Amino acid sequence: MRSETRNPRDHYAETTDQIIAALEAGTPPWRQPWDNAKAGGPSMPQNIVTGVRYRGINVLTLGMSPLAFATSDPRWATYKQAQERKWQVRKGARGVTGFFYRRIEIDRGEGDPAGDGGEGGKWFPLLRSFTLFHASQIDGVPDYCPPDIEEAPWRAPDAAETIVRNSRAEVRVGGDRAFYSTLTDHVQMPPQHAFRSPAAWSSVQLHELGHWSGAAHRLNRDMSGRFGSRVYSQEELRVELAQMMICAELGIRDCDFTNGAAYLAHWLKKLRGDKKEIFRAAADAQRIADYLLSFHPDYAMRGASPS
Repeated sequence: MRSETRNPRDHYAETTDQIIAALEAGTPPWRQPWDNAKAGGPSMPQNIVTGVRYRGINVLTLGMSPLAFATSDPRWATYKQAQERKWQVRKGARGVTGFFYRRIEIDRGEGDPAGDGGEGGKWFPLLRSFTLFHASQIDGVPDYCPPDIEEAPWRAPDAAETIVRNSRAEVRVGGDRAFYSTLTDHVQMPPQHAFRSPAAWSSVQLHELGHWSGAAHRLNRDMSGRFGSRVYSQEELRVELAQMMICAELGIRDCDFTNGAAYLAHWLKKLRGDKKEIFRAAADAQRIADYLLSFHPDYAMRGASPS
């Protein structure tokens, strides 16, 4: 009797296909979960038990779930976490896949030219998955109480300005375009009254500060792409994801995204050709968000932990 071998799931391809489908529908999925009219305001997904925020690609996978629009509760948990606390995941509830990387060591053989360097084995990251359930799918979970300004002082109205000021980035105001100049290392912003709200002004300023973070003496990303090029499009994807993460963390409700249909086409082409690109983009976006949020003293003292 011949046994059948089940092919392992390709999580890179599955996640990329989900995002491609959302992009083809006309809206990047990361622009939706923190729509105030749908989700009760911006909030980063977090673990029910530990309170730790999910990061990187998990922000996208959790944000793409319809449950992100049904309630303002940002909390998630594994089945085991619920079981350990006598909570009950409802029968038939479908979880959302989350991801983490585990470091795997491979011993270097005698024929490996690098084997004599005394560095031991070679490490590489292995993608692993787990399943998360939203708080609304779990009976017995305590009610969600969003943090007030005393618990999360970095969500104060002046948080974005605090970050800009402490970063010591040069911000010039004038004209009708918002951009970061690699030549002069400055951020250019239109006057604040040109934006539909103070929050929109703040979110765009944070977007341009995201580009500013890529300079060689900061996070050192490839900033050589010209407007409309593939490299430029890759940078825009990373910064837009970071902008979403920062706006959600700071509680900025009017996050103004400026990238349009032309960038959606660029992103679709790149994602179709490289199933790991969205994972790399999300990881880079998290680095950008962490870097900029560290300029807020209250957030820096909080000691954000990865998840």
